[in-house]
Amino acid sequence: MARTRASNYDDKRRAILDRSAELFAEHGYDRASMSRIAEACGVSKANLYHYYRDKEELLFDVIRFHLEELLEVVEAADRPDLAPGDRLRTLVAAILEAYRDADAQHSVQINGLRLLPSDRQAELKSMERDLVKIFSDAVAGVAPQLKGTKLLKPVTMSLFGMINWHYLWFKSNGQVTRADYAELVSQLIVDGTRNLQGESAAAPRRATAAE
Repeated sequence: MARTRASNYDDKRRAILDRSAELFAEHGYDRASMSRIAEACGVSKANLYHYYRDKEELLFDVIRFHLEELLEVVEAADRPDLAPGDRLRTLVAAILEAYRDADAQHSVQINGLRLLPSDRQAELKSMERDLVKIFSDAVAGVAPQLKGTKLLKPVTMSLFGMINWHYLWFKSNGQVTRADYAELVSQLIVDGTRNLQGESAAAPRRATAAE
C-alpha cells in the first residue's frame, strides 16, 4: 500500500529545497552530502529520502522551482500594451524583485545546471529560453531596428548579465534600491541601443580587404 502524504508535505519539501539551495551555494554541490542536507534541515536521512531519492533530484528541483517562480512573476508583469520603455522597466523591476531573498537559488541555477544530465538540463534550459524570449521581445520594442538582426540576442543577454550577476554586489541596505537599479539597467538598454544598427542575422559576413 502506498504511503499517504502528510498534509504539509509540500511545505516540508519546499523547506528542504530552500535549505539545500543555501548549502549548494555556500559549500558547492559536491560537498553538500545528503547527510549534511538532512542535518541542516533538522530531519533524519531516512526522512529526507522520503522527499528526494538523491542529490541530483534535489538540485534539479531547486533550479526548476526557481525558474517556475521567475516565469510566473515575469509573465504576470509583462504588459505589451505599455510604451516600450515602460514595458522593459516593468519586466526588469519584476525579475529583480523576484530575486529578493533568492540569492542561493539564483547562484545554484547559474553554477549548478551544468552538473545535471543532459535531458534534465534541456528541460531547464527550455524554461530559461522562455524567460529570454519575453525580455528579447521587450528589447526589440525599445530598439525595433534590432529585430531580426544578429545584435538582438547579444543585447538581450547583456541585459541578463546586468540582472543575473547583481547578487554579487547588491546590498539590500545600500544606497541603490532594487527600483533604482531596475531604472538604471533599463535606461542603459534604451540609451545604449538608440544608435545601434544591426545586420540581418542571415546576412553574409563582409570580406575584408586582407581577404
